[in-house]
Order: sequence, then C-alpha cells, then structure tokens
Amino acid sequence: MLTKKGKYGLKALVDLARLAPGETAFINDIASRNNIPKKFLDTILLELRNAGVLRSKKGPGGGYSLSRPASDIRIGHVIRTLDGPLAPIRCASRTAYEACDDCADPERCHVRRSMTEVRDAIAAILDNMTLEQFVAGGGPGIEIEEQENYRASNIG
Repeated sequence: MLTKKGKYGLKALVDLARLAPGETAFINDIASRNNIPKKFLDTILLELRNAGVLRSKKGPGGGYSLSRPASDIRIGHVIRTLDGPLAPIRCASRTAYEACDDCADPERCHVRRSMTEVRDAIAAILDNMTLEQFVAGGGPGIEIEEQENYRASNIG
C-alpha cells in the first residue's frame, strides 16, 4: 500500500514536472499547492534529492527541480525510495527479503508464491511507468487517446 509519504512525494514530483525547463519551485509553494505539510515535505524532498531524482538550489532563483527529464524518472524507483519494497509481504520482496517465522518451506508456500506474482505485476507497471506518463495520466504503452476513449466508454 502506498503510504502518505509516497503519495505526497508523487504529488510533489507531478508539481515539479509541470514546471517549465530550468524553472524551480520553493518548498512552501509546492506544499501549499498540494496541501502537504511543509515539514513532512522537507523530509520527502531531501530523500528524493539524495536518490538523485531532484536537485536543489539555494538563494535567489533557488528551489527544487527535477534532476533529469520526467521521461527518465521511473515511478517504481520513486516509490521504493520513499516507501521501500513494492512487495506486499517481506518474503515476496526481491530487495528486502525476510523469511517468515511461521513458514517451514518458503519455496512451497502458497501465500508467498501468490504475493510474489502480485509483486511482479506491480513492478512490471511501476518500473515501466515514467513520471512523464504519470503526469499525463497514463501508464506504459498506453497512449493518451486510448485512455480517453476508454474513460469515455466506461463513464455512466
């Protein structure tokens, strides 16, 4: 499940992705526009900067901006940076695997196998979705026109 930290981080990245190239935004403005507590956003943006997703500049004309084009930032990387592994349970994680205390045979465990499939499906989507696609409201391989047609045909 996406935490508030992950949700706020994504909202802030969408805000920054909408800036003109070379433009920066102050943390107070991002927080205000997105209804995010400033102190919490400070921590989130620092983590994203440390992970190489953002850059910051001090002084006049300072603020935060994306460190690279939105088309080069993967949503899976952002969520792992802020929330940790994508797997719904630790024993299904590739990056933070922990065996369960109550499981005698993890390789034959039906819960683990099913949750591994869930992890793989989530990762397949989020690791292929760019911030640019996320901002546009689309996933990998889905064109905006196709999404609009889908939404129009499924409303009402």
